[in-house]
Amino acid sequence: MTKSELINRLYLKGNNLLLEDVAATVHVVLESMQDALGRGERIEIRGLGAFSLRERKGRTGRNPRTGEAVEIPTCYKVHFRPGKELRERVIHSNH
Repeated sequence: MTKSELINRLYLKGNNLLLEDVAATVHVVLESMQDALGRGERIEIRGLGAFSLRERKGRTGRNPRTGEAVEIPTCYKVHFRPGKELRERVIHSNH
């Protein structure tokens, strides 16, 4: 599902909500989540899961084209741990 599809689904479920209001709300929620992760905060949404940052240690890699050794610096990656409700829904869903 894309951001646009999410906005449209919420708009169709909403009672007398303007599409622009739904889009603005989704934008604010996603921006707030990005800002929180950027500050190193953990985000927990009950029933959905938790977003956090995990440090990925620096290491030596190889350039696949030349085979030359390349130093890859320490960085952070976003980690998502699904909540119990989401795990159960996914496990019991009929694709």
